[in-house]
Amino acid sequence: MERMFDLFTRGGWLQPRKWEWPSWADMPAAFSGPGPKVDIIDRDDEILVRAEVPGVSKDDLDISVAEDSITIKGETKKEHREEKGDYIRSEIAQGAFARTLALPAAVDAHKARANFEDGILELHLPKLSRSRRRTIKVE
Repeated sequence: MERMFDLFTRGGWLQPRKWEWPSWADMPAAFSGPGPKVDIIDRDDEILVRAEVPGVSKDDLDISVAEDSITIKGETKKEHREEKGDYIRSEIAQGAFARTLALPAAVDAHKARANFEDGILELHLPKLSRSRRRTIKVE
C-alpha cells in the first residue's frame, strides 16, 4: 500500500512537472494583469505615464484620458506561428489588449500629449493643480 502511495506522490501524477512551474523571472508578468506594463511618475506639474507596447504600431493605439484615469487600448496584428518544430515556450502576446489605470492626481485631458518611439508610449498629463510637496523631518 505504501509503495502505491509513493507512486502517486513522488513524481507521480499529483506532482506537477518541472516545466509546469513558473520561474521566478516570470513572476512579475504573472501578476501584472492584462495590458501593457507601465511606469507612472508623479511630477510637480504633470503625471508621466510610460507604457511598453512592443509590436504595436501607433495607428493601432487608442488612448483615452479622464480627469482621474487613463485607458490604453491596442492590438498587435502580425501573428507568426512556426509550423515546424515543437514550441518549448510561447510568451509573445498577440491580439487586442486594454488597460485602465487610476491616476494619483486630477489631470487636464485637453492638454495631454503622447509620444511613441521604439515600442514605448509616453504620455504627459498636465495636472489641474500643482502638487504641494513638503519635506517632513523625522524626529
